[in-house]
Amino acid sequence: MGYEAFAGYYDFLTKNIDYKELAEYYDGLNVKFGGERGIMLDLACGTGSLSVVLRDMGYDVIGTDISPEMLSIAVTKSHEGIEYLCQDMTELDLYGTIDGTICSLDSINHLESLDDVKEAFARVSLFSNPGALFMFDVNTPYKHEKILGDNTFVYDTEEVYCVWQNEYRGDGVTDIYLDFFEEREGVYYRYSDDFTETAYKKEDIEKLLIETGFEVLACYEYLTENEPTDLSEKLTFIARKK
Repeated sequence: MGYEAFAGYYDFLTKNIDYKELAEYYDGLNVKFGGERGIMLDLACGTGSLSVVLRDMGYDVIGTDISPEMLSIAVTKSHEGIEYLCQDMTELDLYGTIDGTICSLDSINHLESLDDVKEAFARVSLFSNPGALFMFDVNTPYKHEKILGDNTFVYDTEEVYCVWQNEYRGDGVTDIYLDFFEEREGVYYRYSDDFTETAYKKEDIEKLLIETGFEVLACYEYLTENEPTDLSEKLTFIARKK
């Protein structure tokens, strides 16, 4: 799993994401379901954009990510009051307990098997205080098969030209290949990265949450409080540590 090249271009390619809107969505769910505005784990925090907004909203934030390259960018941003740790989700090891966890932008899909998902859930559960909320979003099998599929997407920004190619293996598994072209003084430089995303069935995710000590409170279409449908591309789960 590689994010070395991707990390350097991640913020340029995600300018369409409104992190304030995303933080307000999760904060609203946290309030709705009785969570605390205390120590919040930003699991798979990437370059820290969401961590910063959550900090500004009054949370004490711990951000963890498997990629040192992503975290090296995160610490160049305003990070006072945020603790960053370089950790795999399946090997989460915190210094104390937490009042809630957010895992955004389909990061759970980067786990390659149900065993990995269960291990990540178990680690979050281990460090969660009783009543702590675990909120996360995932891409659905429908999105992987019908939207991503074997399609190629092109992103042309002022900073970088990116070709995003998908190879759908079936059973929700998509191999993703990224090629970045950056111009410097009239010369184009090419960098490449690749990783795999796996989409899991709603019922499998809920089963694993229950097995790892959580109560499933709700499952919504992403950024809404609407019930999912067979055509939903992305889901948000809200669970509570028992």
